[in-house]
Amino acid sequence: MQIRDSIVSLGDGIHVEVRRITHPDPGSPLQSPRPTLVFLHESLGSIALWRKFPERLAKATGYDALIYNRLGYGSSSDEELPRPYDYQEREGAVILPRLLDELGLDKVVLIGHSDGGSIALIAAGALGERAHALITMAAHTYADQLTIDGITEMMDRYQTTDLRAKLQRYHGARTDDLFQAWHTVWLDEAFDESLDFSDWLAGIQCPSMIIQGEVDEYGVPEQVTDIVAGIGASAQPLFLPDTGHSPHLEKPDQLLEAVCDFLLGIKPPKSRISY
Repeated sequence: MQIRDSIVSLGDGIHVEVRRITHPDPGSPLQSPRPTLVFLHESLGSIALWRKFPERLAKATGYDALIYNRLGYGSSSDEELPRPYDYQEREGAVILPRLLDELGLDKVVLIGHSDGGSIALIAAGALGERAHALITMAAHTYADQLTIDGITEMMDRYQTTDLRAKLQRYHGARTDDLFQAWHTVWLDEAFDESLDFSDWLAGIQCPSMIIQGEVDEYGVPEQVTDIVAGIGASAQPLFLPDTGHSPHLEKPDQLLEAVCDFLLGIKPPKSRISY
């Protein structure tokens, strides 16, 4: 495998920091191209905060991978502040498709954590047949009381512990802006009232695994069951025991096994060969 970091221009003065993990070309022109794993990070996440999970999953499946920093993160362009209510729709239905087009990626597996999971739901609905599969971890389609309580507690930790210093290792001078953008929008009642994922969920056509830790401190189990109900028969829930909000950090081995079984169990579409 080869790992490369670069900056990709999307036009209009927008650029995105990406990391790509690639394998040698499979060779046969008759072989259906392998999908690319696309990782979407949480509100306080980044490329680096995925740790080794993308690399491990790419190696285990043989798929290439794309990890990128959203606008406002890392070396990507600045995001609009204050964060607009429709930022998830903009990311999933506008920015991500533009990035995939620029990189020439037509077949993808969307893997999103927390806020990135919510964006992955939107992207799966927007991309249609381009989405080979969808995997979310701790995705939210509304702000439940557990979400609100968890964010409020995190605000207190940010002000009274070394949490701010830890986040600065990854976000540098952007740390305060990112933290404020996150908690401000999610604690705004008008934001929750504006959320409507129904059309995006109904538009998802691909096999979907909707994951949450059984002791997730930021979301109730209904987040999973409501998402699965919204997608329909192609979606399946997975609750990981003794796991909180970040399965890829807390239980990477168990998560890797579950995701590999899911992805490798998807039947590839039949190829048409002309004679």
